[in-house]
Amino acid sequence: MRLDKFISSQRTDLSRNDVKALVKKGLVTVDGKKAKKSDMQIDENTACVQVSGEEISYRKFIYLMLNKPQGVVCSTKEGACPTVIDIIPEKYRREGLFPAGRLDKDTEGFVLLTDDGQLAHRMLSPKSHVPKRYFVRLEKPYEQGYAEAFESGMTIDGGEKCLPAEFIPLDKENECEVVLHEGKFHQVKRMFEALGNKVIYLKRIMIGALPLDEALALGEVKEIADITPLEQR
Repeated sequence: MRLDKFISSQRTDLSRNDVKALVKKGLVTVDGKKAKKSDMQIDENTACVQVSGEEISYRKFIYLMLNKPQGVVCSTKEGACPTVIDIIPEKYRREGLFPAGRLDKDTEGFVLLTDDGQLAHRMLSPKSHVPKRYFVRLEKPYEQGYAEAFESGMTIDGGEKCLPAEFIPLDKENECEVVLHEGKFHQVKRMFEALGNKVIYLKRIMIGALPLDEALALGEVKEIADITPLEQR
């Protein structure tokens, strides 16, 4: 692979022209030696490339865990509100990066960002039923019949039939967890509205068998090394 293509594919904040300029300044090294040309060929799997002293490792795909704050939208397009792409550090931004699944603007928690379209397709396919777990705070205390209603496969407004879901009561009478196996529009909120209650706070805390890292503050992101748990049912 060409050196400039390699660097720009791993760091979207650097164009090929940027790389060329950095090479001329002697700020790019390959295997410890200053690169002489930005179009030199390298083995992307074995070469040690550094830009201004920072090593750039080749990854065919990237997988990021973001703890999304409220007010941020799951989109790659610019708008009135910041997107999940806007709030991640430059070093993680790559061409083709997108959120694999969505959270509402006012919902917090685990968003997977990746440029692996095949993985995203497998996870989001209606046939996959990858579970997603949410922490929920309700306006009113939950009632005894909620668990049965969720398990039976509720019909929500508009006549949409939901797959069986799991309702897990917590110690506080207005807090619970919910596990879904699909992703209808505003589904958690609409399910509780169908039961005469209202969601006042919502946070996704797990995708597949991978929990949101509790040490990850709102707005922070980390790279996922093992993606196997993401697809576990």
